[in-house]
Amino acid sequence: MNVTRGMRSSLDNLFDLNQEVKIKIQIAGSAVYDFTCFGVDSENKLSDDRYMIFYNQTKSPNGEIQYNKISSGAEFSIKLNSLPNNIQKLVFTASIDGKGSMGEISSHTFSIEQGNREKVIAQFSGKDFSQEKAITSFEIYRKNGWRFNVIAKGFNGGLDSLLEFYGGENSDKKEVKPIPPPVVQSQIQSAVKPQIRPEIKPIIKQEEPIVKISLEKKIQEKAPKLISLVKPLVVELKKRNLEDITARVALVLDISGSMYVSYSNGTVQAIVNKILPIAVQFDDDGEFDFWYYGSTCQRRPSVNITNYTNAVPKNWDKLMDDLGYGNDEPRVMQEIINEYQNSKLPAYVIFVTDGGIDKEVKIKNLLIQASRMPIFWQFVGVRGSGYGILQELDHMKGRYIDNANFFALDDFMSVRNSDLYSRLLNEFPSWLKEAKSKNIF
Repeated sequence: MNVTRGMRSSLDNLFDLNQEVKIKIQIAGSAVYDFTCFGVDSENKLSDDRYMIFYNQTKSPNGEIQYNKISSGAEFSIKLNSLPNNIQKLVFTASIDGKGSMGEISSHTFSIEQGNREKVIAQFSGKDFSQEKAITSFEIYRKNGWRFNVIAKGFNGGLDSLLEFYGGENSDKKEVKPIPPPVVQSQIQSAVKPQIRPEIKPIIKQEEPIVKISLEKKIQEKAPKLISLVKPLVVELKKRNLEDITARVALVLDISGSMYVSYSNGTVQAIVNKILPIAVQFDDDGEFDFWYYGSTCQRRPSVNITNYTNAVPKNWDKLMDDLGYGNDEPRVMQEIINEYQNSKLPAYVIFVTDGGIDKEVKIKNLLIQASRMPIFWQFVGVRGSGYGILQELDHMKGRYIDNANFFALDDFMSVRNSDLYSRLLNEFPSWLKEAKSKNIF
């Protein structure tokens, strides 16, 4: 079985899980690479550091996982059905010791085999990555037996990001329960505990705009955790004369398999949080319409100031399974067109994806069709690649008016709120002006 990013499947149908299986993970490139298997619990944390298996700890307590160095990589021998119940998932990672990025590698492969026969194999190259210094290659996890999930995504911050993600702490700090991270060789004994970067807030000089009272009041009363978003948003609204605009707001979220890390690490919930104040400001109902899409799509209950923390369900991985692991943008775009084509108000649609765009002709035709409708499409790329036609929107011909914009972010979590709102609202005002002059709404 040749597998690609985002694919999941059962291992039970391919292997005798009462027998040992072998995982091979290899990278060809000019840097030094370290390979680690983490046995994590139901909270996706390394709660027992004896199940961090790497070159300096080559066996788990009872030998269920064993590490062997091979050419350009590592081989892990696994007895899945012998693992204790608290080990819910095995996470296989690679990290760079020193300079370089995963975008510079020649190849990255991993395979699952039994009895010297490869039954699952994946192959990637540098073009599948960018500035990542550490990646999660794939996972094997319990769900009605054992399943695998191809991740092939990573962290630009390398070691620091992995430490933060897996809850790792510096063993030199002599904490009561240190949790070692997937560290690189030169730093294994004294890895730095990651510091959560404080949010950088925009510096607003003396002529500070007056925050719209209704927006500030609603957020303060109903969602005080989001109050820091109000000022940077209002600054951008005032710059663009959008303070009195009324519009319908929609958020469309990619939930294909390749988005797994973005859901796991809280990025998707952060996106919901930061879009909500826009809806409170623009929408007369103070909420936004909401879709998830993968191979198919599903409209969800509208998100407002009282339910936004539940927009990403706790069992989001089940929703990911239900909607499929691919990404069919035209399917959800057609639903949005059906919803807003006759709207008396302009519709501002924020469409979040991590790329892998391959239905370019259909997307183009839908954008041309929608260019006479009261719909503005703001596409946002998050931690992805392969955005295809979305990167050509500024030059797309055939539309009645320019009705779409796109920008990509390497790391949504590190972008200043002022910069994010500036980019989100950059082309919406000019579309509003032209659409209104041509009586589109």
